[in-house]
Amino acid sequence: MLDANLLRNDLDAVAGRLSERGYALDRARYQELDQRRRSALQEAEALKAERNRVSDEVGRLKRAKEDADHLIAQQREVGEKLKALEAAEREIEAAFREFLAGIPNPPHASVPSGRDEHGNVEIKRWGQIPGIEAPKDHVELGTALGILDLDRAAKISGARFSVLKGQGARLERALIAFMLDRQTAAGYLEVIPPYLVNADSMYGTGQLPKFEQDLFKTPHGESALYLIPTAEVPVTNLYRDEILNADLLPLRHCAFTPCFRSEAGSYGKDTKGIIRQHQFHKVELVTFAAADQAEVELEKLTSDAEAILEALGLPYRRVLLCTGDMGFSSQKTYDLEVWLPSQNTYREISSCSWFGDFQARRANIRAKGKEGKPTFAHTLNGSGLAVGRTWVAILENYQQPDGSIVVPEALRRYMDAEVIR
Repeated sequence: MLDANLLRNDLDAVAGRLSERGYALDRARYQELDQRRRSALQEAEALKAERNRVSDEVGRLKRAKEDADHLIAQQREVGEKLKALEAAEREIEAAFREFLAGIPNPPHASVPSGRDEHGNVEIKRWGQIPGIEAPKDHVELGTALGILDLDRAAKISGARFSVLKGQGARLERALIAFMLDRQTAAGYLEVIPPYLVNADSMYGTGQLPKFEQDLFKTPHGESALYLIPTAEVPVTNLYRDEILNADLLPLRHCAFTPCFRSEAGSYGKDTKGIIRQHQFHKVELVTFAAADQAEVELEKLTSDAEAILEALGLPYRRVLLCTGDMGFSSQKTYDLEVWLPSQNTYREISSCSWFGDFQARRANIRAKGKEGKPTFAHTLNGSGLAVGRTWVAILENYQQPDGSIVVPEALRRYMDAEVIR
């Protein structure tokens, strides 16, 4: 959530930064809500002062054994006005928080300006693109090998689901174990979080209220639980409403989870195969840092995700997203894109984002050292990696003329195989 003081202190500058993301800040609405909040606060303070004055006078008259009935009636009247005003204050505050909750995170100064993905900036490329004549895609390869079954998945659940079998299932499991082993060795604490979370958790990381249509929701008593779209949600909310020991920052966590997304608004995109699914697996990296650590932590987190691609020998590139292509909560994002021979292009396999204190304000995650007041932590996360897309990239980049798949050397001890036939 945006710091309200930023709006109050320099509304024009914040509005200008937000416009680079294609977001038009409703300044009139902000000024109206802010003025109503201030007026209500001032009126409440005046009434409290009046109540205290009358109370003191009632006490003085009673001690002097004088009549105080007229002041007691006045005291009661002031109390009723204050009670009504406090109710109005709560309504105004709720409206103000709702307004703030709909504002995206302003971009960091180092983020390039741009309207869409065409404004993104390539930072680096790694790896040799394989020279494969007439490459097959992962659907053709997986189906012929008997390790991928989309038809039976559709029978069970509908479109955008898959069944992995035999060595295909083993490859998925090998990737998960390999990624977790590498990331825990890089200093991340492994956690297994819940896969169903409450609305407060979704609000804390920015999925609610703006992106509810993208979530799977299930009734739970008088409320609801949501299937997680990524482990970012439960892992970030581990410390919701807590004060962390600043001396222990940065805290780095990793988690493997299934992820569930309705993919609302992506109709027609990547409908073939397992690039874009309603259910998929991912290893997520989440970091909590102090403000002066966060930019360095973004580079570490991104490099740790890249290390998986490099260990697997998969060609990739790092792209810095422009202002118009970043996610709602991010202030700076690197995308890692892996090479897919069948598409003759790079496709996203990880987004590594720095949120500043945007999520921490929503989730009330603070840090405090031995001295000073608590301040909001900075949060970061990224895929390390999306397992299904890594599975796709291995099949396509390691395909052989006879349709077999060479297993990357780093995975062979997990697979107990060198080739998938």
